[in-house]
Amino acid sequence: MTDSLTLLASTARGCGDLLARELAALGADDVRERGTRVAFRGDLALAYRACLETRVASRIFLELASFEAGDANAFYAAARRIDWPAHVSPDATIACEFSGQHPGFTNTQFGALRLKDAVVDSLRDATGRRPDVARERPDVRLHAHAISNRITVSIDLSGEGLHRRGYRGASGEAPLRETLAAAILQRVGWPDFAVRGAPLLDPMCGSGTLVIEAALMAADIAPGLQRDYYGFMGWRQHDAAIWHRLCDAARRRAAAGLARCREHAAELGAALRGRDHDARAIAQAQGHAERAGVAEIVAFEVGELGDARPHGLRDNASGDADGVHSAAPTGLLVTNPPYGERLGEIAAARTVHAELGVVLREHFSGWRTALITSSELGLELGLRASRTYTLFNGPIECRLLRIDVGAAAVRDLRPSPDRVPKAELATSSGAVMFANRIAKNLKRLKAWRVREKIFCYRLYDSDMPEYALAIDEYANPEKQQRWLYVQEYAAPADIPEEDVRRRRSEALAALPGATGVATDNIFLRTRRRTTRGDQYGKHNETNQFDVVEESDLKFWVNFNDYQDTGIFLDHRIARDRLRQHSTQRRFLNLFAYTGSATVYAAEGGARETTTVDLSNTYLEWAQRNMRLNGFTGREHQYIQADCREWLRFAVPRGAAQYDVIFLDPPTFSNSKRMQGVLDTERDHAVLIDQCMALLAPEGLLVFSTNAQRFKLDATLADRYRVSDVSRATLPPDFGRNAKIHQCFEFRTGHAITAPGS
Repeated sequence: MTDSLTLLASTARGCGDLLARELAALGADDVRERGTRVAFRGDLALAYRACLETRVASRIFLELASFEAGDANAFYAAARRIDWPAHVSPDATIACEFSGQHPGFTNTQFGALRLKDAVVDSLRDATGRRPDVARERPDVRLHAHAISNRITVSIDLSGEGLHRRGYRGASGEAPLRETLAAAILQRVGWPDFAVRGAPLLDPMCGSGTLVIEAALMAADIAPGLQRDYYGFMGWRQHDAAIWHRLCDAARRRAAAGLARCREHAAELGAALRGRDHDARAIAQAQGHAERAGVAEIVAFEVGELGDARPHGLRDNASGDADGVHSAAPTGLLVTNPPYGERLGEIAAARTVHAELGVVLREHFSGWRTALITSSELGLELGLRASRTYTLFNGPIECRLLRIDVGAAAVRDLRPSPDRVPKAELATSSGAVMFANRIAKNLKRLKAWRVREKIFCYRLYDSDMPEYALAIDEYANPEKQQRWLYVQEYAAPADIPEEDVRRRRSEALAALPGATGVATDNIFLRTRRRTTRGDQYGKHNETNQFDVVEESDLKFWVNFNDYQDTGIFLDHRIARDRLRQHSTQRRFLNLFAYTGSATVYAAEGGARETTTVDLSNTYLEWAQRNMRLNGFTGREHQYIQADCREWLRFAVPRGAAQYDVIFLDPPTFSNSKRMQGVLDTERDHAVLIDQCMALLAPEGLLVFSTNAQRFKLDATLADRYRVSDVSRATLPPDFGRNAKIHQCFEFRTGHAITAPGS
């Protein structure tokens, strides 16, 4: 392939401009940035160089065909017409993926399956043989991406994520991806520092990713040179001669770059340094550096953050052959300090940021600092950022702060409540007042909780406006475990940040003593205005789940990774009503989330249950909840689909009727995997009509919404019997917020039942 090829590179959000510059520097033509994707053109050598040399790209795709396809059959037919024998051997292994939004596909797995069918059938017809499917490291990985009816089919030349450089072994918790580390270094100007031979320090280096990526840049070592697998290696048009020539050239540049860096290291006593208080992390970092081929130009050491100091030029005037060094006047300090969700972890993270700020102000004047953190924790530094960038470490939104350390960057530091000793803070007047309110609420709710066997409930909901928190207690009585999930409502912009932090700190200091819940089991989440439809987005990757109990049922919850825990406590009564109505009935749960309503229906004796949600993560969570309670039979079905699309197709084809339907859509959703935008205030009447078309005679539809300004379409009462059960389904622990949800029951007929029944 010597002709110009149509190529596409993907990257993390916020890094598209960096990737576009990299590709242009490699000689790519017609470079066009499209958010997280960059389209470009070039020959096969350029495609190989992109795989080998780009530092921030996630994957590289070679376009094979692009066409219009109105449905799955049209997609299959068009994909089958591609000359697959020219690209894939029938003896090879393949993997197929599908992404994007297409009106004819309810889920991406189905799209991937149709692509696989097209490839396999085409090769079988042409050769009499078919390739096998391999999920891990296939010979050829194929990808289809849809934008409405336009579908592009490509070969994934990278084969697997390009962040897998080949030097990292077993990673620690929440590692920084190599591609993101490279993007951070590029964003804050490390290549210019490296050309001048300036030093770099990561004082909390963990397994060394930032230091190693900086070394690869400084020595001009292609990041993909250590990899032993690419997606083009099993491709029939792979030109091994071109690839080997490019790798040989990259090795020669790396050898020259290492020699140059060794000279700098001789002058600077290892210009690139990492330190960490954890000796195991340092040992891991050293192993990574050796596998990356940069061990001779970096240095790792065990040391506390407070002891971090600049390193720099050899003082030749001293006559000390072993090398005495004076601090370089400038350099780059880059680090990814810890943060947490547990109360103890958050307090520790604030302490670390405050200590880092002291170290920077006292010892690193003239240096540039790059810090990956949250905007809130960044305030602890006592330094102003000259530039702030938004980036994403996986699903976690972060801030990259670029700080040019000096007098102009120093903030006016007032005493911080987070630096007040905990014992003193817990006895402050504000903390005592807050603890008294918590004790009052515990006493008020105790009789109800004991009588109703309530273990998961809302303990506090902005009872005192100056302490704008919602606090939920979760418990597993069998294991005698308790957790607090503290949600901080974002304060108005006119309230000073110092006041917000002081009140938060007072409340958090009071909670362990007032409730008896251990500090490590108290989790803090700030509820901010998010992008509409992003309320269920993932924030972390701990995958830590705990079991809690509600109404003699058990549920998996996650306090770390998501905006919500996995069970909506305000729906407790609504779920119980569904249980009572589900005996020997067919139950449908739409926008099912983690399937808690399905568990209630199954426990109530439902003959069949169908659970529908667009997210495979939540469907798997729902199945885990069902298994946890002993419901595993074939009568329980789980469907991954856009519920609106599923309803649109279910109604015309006369799908099986249901006796009880629970419809609880998000207020707003513009998920990339769904078609169009869902606005419950606008779309609820259509959804209800579609559900009622599936409802059996004498059946029940329960519709719930958390939209604060929601008003039910008045014309629905002309078609159905409607009962407003919002007040009847409001639990006592949510009494302070009567608008937490609205709930309506629909039955066939025209008579209207009085509201509140």
